[in-house]
Amino acid sequence: MFTLAPLSGSKPEQYAQLLAQTRALLHGERDRIANAANLSALLWHGLPELNWCGFYLFDGIELVVGPFQGLPACVRIPLDKGVCGAAARTRQTQRVADVNAFSGHIACDSASRSELVVPLVLPDANGGTLLGVLDLDSPRPERFDAEDQRGLEAIAQAYLESLT
Repeated sequence: MFTLAPLSGSKPEQYAQLLAQTRALLHGERDRIANAANLSALLWHGLPELNWCGFYLFDGIELVVGPFQGLPACVRIPLDKGVCGAAARTRQTQRVADVNAFSGHIACDSASRSELVVPLVLPDANGGTLLGVLDLDSPRPERFDAEDQRGLEAIAQAYLESLT
């Protein structure tokens, strides 16, 4: 049984605690859907000021909504659209302080004001296989900073490691 422990300390300390909880939660399970479902719930309950948190999985053509917490979401996102598409296409984390200023932003939830999207790339001999993205939205502009980005990239890496 997993018990969610409250986070304490500075933001880096909180992300270290959340990373430890992530590893404990995913330990011994390799199913990508089960781990994505549990991780989206962990992040939803562990991080403040989110209105959506979850995964979009790459089907070889576009991103398709996967396990998440929040309001119903856009089902399919082309790689040339939105913050999620940009993260998947460039394979670089996208941290957007004001989604209304992001060209091509897809407004799945009109309450979203800032977003952080981490690409999920499994290493291989060809430079990596795109699995999808981890997407977090907030109703507060400028919700995500460099510490959030580092913390969530480490958590995304732990997710990828759980699959191998």
